[in-house]
Amino acid sequence: MPTLSNNSLNQNWFFRYKLYHLPFWFLYHYVSWVITWGNPVAVFQTLIILPFTIKYSFYVIFQAFAVYFNLYFLMPVCLERSRFAPYFGYLLLTIMSATVCIAGGYYFSAFVSGKTIQELFGESACYYQFLGNAFLSTMASMTLAMSIKLTRNWFKAQKQQQLLEKEKLETELKFLRNQFNPHFLFNTINSIFFLIHKNPDMASASLAKFSDLLRYQLYECNDQQIPLSKEIAYLENFIELERLRQNNNVTVTVATAPVHADHLAIAPFIVMTFVENAFKHVSRHSNQPNWITIKLELTGLQVSLLVANSTTPNGANEAVHYGGIGLKNVQRRLDLLYPGHYQLAIQQMADRFEVNLVLTLTELVRPSSLLLDGYTPFAETNRFA
Repeated sequence: MPTLSNNSLNQNWFFRYKLYHLPFWFLYHYVSWVITWGNPVAVFQTLIILPFTIKYSFYVIFQAFAVYFNLYFLMPVCLERSRFAPYFGYLLLTIMSATVCIAGGYYFSAFVSGKTIQELFGESACYYQFLGNAFLSTMASMTLAMSIKLTRNWFKAQKQQQLLEKEKLETELKFLRNQFNPHFLFNTINSIFFLIHKNPDMASASLAKFSDLLRYQLYECNDQQIPLSKEIAYLENFIELERLRQNNNVTVTVATAPVHADHLAIAPFIVMTFVENAFKHVSRHSNQPNWITIKLELTGLQVSLLVANSTTPNGANEAVHYGGIGLKNVQRRLDLLYPGHYQLAIQQMADRFEVNLVLTLTELVRPSSLLLDGYTPFAETNRFA
């Protein structure tokens, strides 16, 4: 069984009983006396004289007692439970008790020195003067301590709120991303099942492509950000898979400018959702063309994506409503990850459905140098600005 050394026990005891506060209170009273007298050297020379050391100690001890009784008993028991009348009653009683005890320190210091009150503190010195000095000093100490306590609690609450908001955001992003995966997998498995009966050879090729897609989902996109080149490669594999299973009367046009995007970061499946939605809701006309057009361009840090497909009169509504699981998902992710750094336009017409996305990306940051794991720079900057 591990044991604690005497040094560790002493340190635990020191911090448990907050003895490290004692230097603060001695310094606080010393500074307050310096402000009153205007001469730090004279104050120090006075404090090392025994009677004044005793009086000074009464200030430190009883005001500290009053302060901690208020902070660690009255406030939790009364104030934090909205028991205001008992709190202010006990607070006033605490202040008056500390004041009386501090005033008694003047007489005790005179007794120890063998002098009268007037000889030690001046001809005009009297009990009511001591009470007044002690009361004002105690009120100042109590006010300072409560101000520090409340300010500390405020910063602690703000930090806790930020942590809760961060955890909520991360949880929501994970849920949205995980929601997409079953949605896509379900559609792809249905496609392969359809091909098994229609064309076994084509189904075999589709299964190989599907294996690549699963490998990407399981192993290559676990980070919150991935290189744009990986997302594009995944997109191309998906398009090839869909081409295998589509009827011959569906024309798929893909226009992708040569993109060197290893240095750019994007959240996984942002682009993919719109393409998957187009293949799912493309028209199935037998007497007129069915088509899908996909265009992807990169200019600097800005990615432009156009995804359009032919639809039936009711197909556009289905793409928005039934297929809206994916579209609402990705739009919510865009709001969370790229606030103010994307433009999304969705147009539904009688014979076509079109999505235009313009997204401003950032340079890829390796996980080891991320300040807050799980956030893009845009999300981090805008979320807590």
